[in-house]
Amino acid sequence: MSLRTMTVVGALLLGLLTVVIVFVLRMRARSQRVLNAVRRVNRAIVNPRQMRSAGTPGAYASVIRHRGRTSGRPYETPVGAVATDDGFVIVLDSGSATNVNEGHTYRVDQPEVIPMEAAAAYLPAKDQRNHRLIGVEQCLRVRRVEPGR
Repeated sequence: MSLRTMTVVGALLLGLLTVVIVFVLRMRARSQRVLNAVRRVNRAIVNPRQMRSAGTPGAYASVIRHRGRTSGRPYETPVGAVATDDGFVIVLDSGSATNVNEGHTYRVDQPEVIPMEAAAAYLPAKDQRNHRLIGVEQCLRVRRVEPGR
């Protein structure tokens, strides 16, 4: 490889690394510009792709079904939900909902925002690292609604 090609590749990698570092720092600082951009990308690209497999056995994401607080409109959103003894830990907040996890549908309620430390026992180490990296400090815990309740 020529020196010129190596210089260009090195400059591109350095530029990419700079963008990643700035992005992570702005996410941690809760920059509205960055958060809004992430929301738009998730809504337009990530969520539709995740919904293809979300909720099926072995899928990374579960599906949370809920109604809008003011509009009453039904929504389906892919979320990272980890099963606990009596419900799920979800890095999201909402009211009552239906959660589809590993191919099974559960009614859930009693949403409670808890610190990430309280959910750490349920989350894989990789997810914990990613949440620390971008500064996620809380997640949502919901309880499974028992049949007949």
